This record gives sequence, structure tokens and C-alpha cells, in this order.
Amino acid sequence: MPELFAIDPRTVFLVAMLMMLLNGGVLGLMHGSLAPDVQPSAFSWRVGTLLQAAGCVLQAVQQSLPPAFVLPLANALLLLGMTAYLRALRQFYGLPERWSLLLPPLLATVAVFWFTAVHPDLGLRITLVSLTMAGVLFASARTLQRFAEREAMTSRAVLAAIFLIIAGIMFARAVQAIVAPPVAKNLLQLSGWQYSLGLVLAATLPVIGTTAFLLMCLERIRGQWQRAASTDYLTGLANRRTVALAGERAFHAARRQDQVFAVAVLDVDFFKAINDRHGHDVGDLALKHLAALLEAVCRKSDLPGRLGGEEFFLLLDRADRGESLAVAERFQQQLRAQPLRFDGVDIPLAVSIGVAVLDAGDRSFAALLRRADQALYAAKSGGRNRVELAEPGTGGAIMQPT
Repeated sequence: MPELFAIDPRTVFLVAMLMMLLNGGVLGLMHGSLAPDVQPSAFSWRVGTLLQAAGCVLQAVQQSLPPAFVLPLANALLLLGMTAYLRALRQFYGLPERWSLLLPPLLATVAVFWFTAVHPDLGLRITLVSLTMAGVLFASARTLQRFAEREAMTSRAVLAAIFLIIAGIMFARAVQAIVAPPVAKNLLQLSGWQYSLGLVLAATLPVIGTTAFLLMCLERIRGQWQRAASTDYLTGLANRRTVALAGERAFHAARRQDQVFAVAVLDVDFFKAINDRHGHDVGDLALKHLAALLEAVCRKSDLPGRLGGEEFFLLLDRADRGESLAVAERFQQQLRAQPLRFDGVDIPLAVSIGVAVLDAGDRSFAALLRRADQALYAAKSGGRNRVELAEPGTGGAIMQPT
């Protein structure tokens, strides 16, 4: 059985080099199709793949070149390639550049030169390079794990698993080189299934890893499309379609579970005057300011959204009359306390709010929303800058001054 794994190391390096070049080529062809925010990380990943391909070529031809030259250079290229993967992942998640990442490959390269030209020792070379690779791979897996909750991706989990598996193999390889130092002069002369299997699995990292990384990029793009389809482009709140779908679900859930549920519709008072006096750019800033304050006063279970223009929407989960009015009035208090500030001038903003609480007479979410709209109209006609609560089942409204 062990003989099945006794593969010629030179063959492993050359096949790995060809596969890396193919994967790097595919990533290069797709570069222009990737989202701009992932293109820098994709470029770093492609550079890492090409560096490792060059390192594999030098490892395969090491017996034809001076060892003191080819071995440090080959290992430097392999280690820099793996470090480029780590850099690519940090760029993917928007982490700052850290040039200290180059320190482990640099120190390992110096060590390879020392144990090749000054004090030849294959076992120590294997140990130091394997431990350095294991450290870089573990750091890459750790980077992926840090963002598991923020951006759930199947490809991210697969890539993290690949990094951890190869890191474990490299660590085991280092331990083996310490416990049973090899007697050969170089890697190409090593025999045994342990070394062959380690080489094969390590060589699959750029191949399978590049595929998983490309899937990560595509999943990021798909997530951006989904967010774009469900959010308002200006404020970042849920858009009309998203809030309507969520409202339908919440309405039926509240009906089934006999829970309270409320809807608030908000409209900016005299918004046209803001645009006319200060310009549409300031009007956009005002809408963003309102959206930020609305999100701040919401409970975690509430869903704020923008219906369009200067009209906003708020789904109040498990909120009765008192809680609904408290949220609406808290928003107006925050709005008075934090006016929009532009060019050193405070621009006061006012909002009329209509609130409707789920009632036995509401046969659909549309009916509940209609009552909230009627309450909003009552707030507008009653003097604006106030909250109106719709009367249960009548479609009318009673005034709640603020």
C-alpha cells in the first residue's frame, strides 16, 4: 500500500506548476468580470499562484543548478506565493496592509541558504520551511474565520478547511523531519509515502484553493446583487419591495401566533422647500440623516425602510399601541435634538407619522398599511410634525400630539 504513494517528486512539481498556470490563467481571464472591490485581492491571489508555479519549476530542476542559488530562491517563491494568498484574503475583507507579513518568508529564505551553503542539513531545511508554510496557512484560515459571521459563504468554509488541512500536513512534515531526519541530499531524492503524499496534497493548494477563492468572489458579487435588489440605493434601508414582503410575512405570523404588530408610515414635512432652498444634494443628505436616526431608534426586531421620495416605512414587531407610539415619538425627539448640519448651518427637519396597530378587522397587510396611510394624512392635515395613531378597525385616526 505505501508504494502506491511513492510518486516521483519531480513529476509532482511539474504537474503542480502546469495546474497553477492554468488556474492563474483562468483567474486572469475573469479578472475584468469581477466586482471592483475584489479585483485587488484577485490580482494578489493570481500573483501568489504564479510565484508558486515558478517555485515548483525551480524545485523540479534543482539538481541542474547550484544548490546555494536554486534552493533559497525556490523556497522564497513558494513562501511568497502563500503569503500573497494571505494578503489577498486580507484585501478581500478590507484589512490594512501589513508589510510584516513578509518577515517569515524572508527569515525562512535566509535559513534555507544557511542550511544549504554554510551548514547543509536537509532535515532542518524541511522543518523550517514546513513550519513557516504552516504558520502562513493557519493565518490565512484564521483570517477567513474572523469574518464567518459577517459574510456567510460555503466557499469561505471550504477554503478555510483547505488551509487548515495543508497547514496540518506541513506541521506533521516538520515533526517527521525532526523525529526521523532524512538521509537524502535534496527533496528529489526522498522516498516514502509520507513525503510523496505531503507533496501531492501541498501541491493541490493553489489548484483547489484558487477554485474556492474564485467562488468566494462570485458569492460576494451575488450577495451584492441581492443587497442591491433589496435595499434603497440612497439610504441603505430596505426598499419598498423588501419591506412589503417582510410586512406580509410579519402580518401572517402575528395572526397565527396571536401577537401584536404595528406599521408606521413617515413623511418628511415640507421636503420640497428643503430641495428648493438648499439644493437636491442637501435633500439627499437629509434623507440619509433621517434614515440613520430611524435605524438608531428602532429595536433589533423592527425593520425600517424607504418607500420612495421622502416617505419611510417602519415595521414594528410585537409592538402594541403604547410601544408603537413610544418608538415614533422617540424618533421625533432624536430628530429635534439632531438637526441636519450642512456647511456650518443647522437645517431643522420635521416628520409626520401615521401608526396603525394590527386589529381583528385587518384582513390583510394592505389593509393595515392603508390605515397607517390614513393616519399619516390625518397628521399632515392636523398641522404636521406629529404622530397620529389609527383607530382600531375604523380607518380613522386619533391625534397624539408630540
